[in-house]
Amino acid sequence: MQLSEIYIYPIKSLGGIQLTTTQLDIRGLKNDRRFMLIDDKGVFMTQRTIRQMALLRTGIKGNRLIVWHKDQPENILALPTQPTYFTKEVTVDVWGISSVAQVMPAAINQWFQHQLKTDCQLVYMPDTAERRMKEKYNTARDLVSFADGAPILIAGQAGLDDLNNRLENPVSMNRFRPNLVFTGGTPFGEDEWTSVKIGGQSFKITHRCVRCNVPNINQETAAIVKEPNRTLATFRRFNKKIYFGVNTVWEGADGIGELSVGDNLVPATSPQNTSE
Repeated sequence: MQLSEIYIYPIKSLGGIQLTTTQLDIRGLKNDRRFMLIDDKGVFMTQRTIRQMALLRTGIKGNRLIVWHKDQPENILALPTQPTYFTKEVTVDVWGISSVAQVMPAAINQWFQHQLKTDCQLVYMPDTAERRMKEKYNTARDLVSFADGAPILIAGQAGLDDLNNRLENPVSMNRFRPNLVFTGGTPFGEDEWTSVKIGGQSFKITHRCVRCNVPNINQETAAIVKEPNRTLATFRRFNKKIYFGVNTVWEGADGIGELSVGDNLVPATSPQNTSE
């Protein structure tokens, strides 16, 4: 098995960036989901309720994060990947896990408000923030960015191929927004992993990933349909929930690591576990 694709999502629920190599840190992949949009009530925003977020693309050039609408590539917003200026600090909550966040300047927020036609603010997670995973998934390295519940999502190409063989219209892996994609192995074999070594780095599998309605959102048009979740439910439903991919935590001891496309995967397995 080999690592075939690497993705980061600098702003939660916006378009991702495909990489050939990435650095690891205590929160997962460098620059992954350190920014997030919140609404006028301070609630985090995702494609679950604002599908147009799928149409906002991101890129990194040097130490600048750039954002644009896929249909307006000339209208680019640029900001530091590690901002030092903000208007205030707030406490934000993502699925019951709270964190300190810094609100970006008004001009940045106005850009997003114009694009999404709703009142919103962009916030950043500073290095001092300590958003921790839920206790039942707690590990020695339990900090997490604005990701839903775990730092890194791994998915197998074999599983996607199995799904697509059942669909009339195949879907791309970007529907599932993984961080790491691998080739080889059996469809959904990662269900049974307890840990995995990728290249020289070790990862602990914490739990399977429960899927919401985002996989049904076309990432090119923001249209929502019934697939692939309708078909997934016929063979990937356990305890009334649909699963695709596994959540994981990097177990690096020195605080820094690296992954590259082509790295070998060596998993450790256990009997199948259908818990969340």
